[in-house]
Amino acid sequence: MVNLKTKRRNPSITTSSMSDIGFLLLIFIMLISLMNQRYEEKINYPESSIVERTQADSNFEIWIQKDGVISANGIQHNSLSLERAIVTAVAENPNVRIHIIADKDTPYKYINSVVEVLQLLQHRVVSFVIDEAGQK
Repeated sequence: MVNLKTKRRNPSITTSSMSDIGFLLLIFIMLISLMNQRYEEKINYPESSIVERTQADSNFEIWIQKDGVISANGIQHNSLSLERAIVTAVAENPNVRIHIIADKDTPYKYINSVVEVLQLLQHRVVSFVIDEAGQK
């Protein structure tokens, strides 16, 4: 007969890898928080008497500054590159809403150049963004 007596050990949890897991979670949270930042230009918003709220999740924002600089997603565009960016955004999400955000002192010719690109692409869902605080 074989004697199979074994000593019982107290169970223990190794904590040496806990610091590694905590560090990886910290890096993950920092990266995710950087991805969710919204790009904005510093402009004076125009005013309006009618306001409609839209969901910010599915918007493609086109920013137009006073001097005619057009940007989207933090990248400056000319008409051709803006057209490509809009086509890419619509291809990725067909329900995307185009938002034109322009300074209230922006000459109309710059806004019209963006509207002409949207007309060329036959994109029909376009919103002009205003500052709700400036609403009368």
